[in-house]
This record gives sequence, structure tokens and C-alpha cells, in this order.
Amino acid sequence: MLKDKTAVITGAAKGIGRAIAIAFAKKGCNIVLNYRSAVSEDLVKEIEDCGVKCLAVKADVSNFEQAEALIKTAKAEFGSVDVLVNNAGITRDGLIMRMSEKDFDDVINTNLKGAFNTIRHVSNIMLKQKQGAIINISSVVGLMGNVGQANYASSKAGVIGLTKSAARELASRGITVNAVAPGFITTEMTSVLKEDIQNKMIETIPLKKAGTPEDVAQAVVFLAENRYITGQVLNVDGGMVMN
Repeated sequence: MLKDKTAVITGAAKGIGRAIAIAFAKKGCNIVLNYRSAVSEDLVKEIEDCGVKCLAVKADVSNFEQAEALIKTAKAEFGSVDVLVNNAGITRDGLIMRMSEKDFDDVINTNLKGAFNTIRHVSNIMLKQKQGAIINISSVVGLMGNVGQANYASSKAGVIGLTKSAARELASRGITVNAVAPGFITTEMTSVLKEDIQNKMIETIPLKKAGTPEDVAQAVVFLAENRYITGQVLNVDGGMVMN
């Protein structure tokens, strides 16, 4: 179903974004890798070794014009944009009483406004195609909050609201919009935590283990392939949050 389609993945240079890009490539998708600072040539080669084309595009999705250029470049290169995965995200942790305005704004601008920017620009393309799948990477923190992450939790909760609103607006043209909310996933971002902190977090997970970027990638691909799921939030968290 995804063979010969085009998938744009933001924040795809490493971690969850990298795993998502590889998962779509294995399904036969041409890949547009979005990055802000640098992307590994090895990643591009690994994707191309799956027998698909790969285009790396530098863009800061928090910037409206750069997000537009990213989507236009993907369309010009491959003729369509069939899947958009909004994965780009940053953290600037700190207690509310000490958090700077800049740290709050930076996280909101990348994590939430960045997702809006790309959806805003891809929607016209998908509407004309009368098909498409948009998957936004949220977080269980957006559902339950977290001490020291008021900015991050707000951005990820906002992504869920954005997902549901976009799903209602675009459904009539066959476009699905869903969110994936990862829990404690082993990435470079979480590896900096002290071992005792990681162990305490794992103890709160019913499955008693951390997830992997590949676990998240599988969920994203599933939502891209399914044409009758929209406006939903799929938790990939080992049971940490049970609605």
C-alpha cells in the first residue's frame, strides 16, 4: 500500500525520526528526510539500500517559510506527498518558577507550531490528491503532564488538539490525521538520564521495560497504512498511561 509513495519525516536525523524513516523505506516509500543541523550520509545510504529514493532537506519547521519550502521541495522531487510525519521536537526542561520565556517559546514553536506549519502547507497538496496520511508525534507527557516539563507537555498536548481538529477538517477528502504518544523510549535524549532515574521510570511501566524507536516506528507505519482510523492518539508506552 505504501510502495512508491512519498513520506516526509521531520526531525529525521536520529532517534525516533531515523527509525520512522527506515521503517517507511522498508515499505517501499521514497523518503524526504528533514533535518535542522546535520544528517548522516550513512542514514541516506541505508534508506537507499532499501531500493527507494531519499532526499535530505535542511529546514527549521518552526519557520513558516522554511516549512513551506520543505513541502514544496518534496512535491517537486517526487510529484506527491502521501505521508507526513511530524516528529521534530526539542526539550528545554525546567520548573515553571524558573523557566524563561524563551525556553517556553522555543519548545512551543518547534513542537507545536512546527507541526501546524507543515500540516498547513501539505494540506492543499493532499486535498488535491484526495488522499494522504498525517501522523503527529505527541507524548504521554501531553496526556499526563510532568514536573519540569510545562513547556514540553503543553506543546505535546497542543499537538493532540491540532491532530483532532485537522482530522475533522480533512476527513472528507480521504486524509487521515492521527497522533502517536510515545512513553519512555530509549534514545539519545533519554540516555543522558542517570541509571537510577531510568530504573524508577521503568518501574512505573506495566511491561517493566523501555520502548525502542522501532516500536514507535511500527505504530506510525500502521496508522499510515490504515485508511479507517483518524483523529486518534495511539499510546506506545508499555501501558504507562491507560485511558
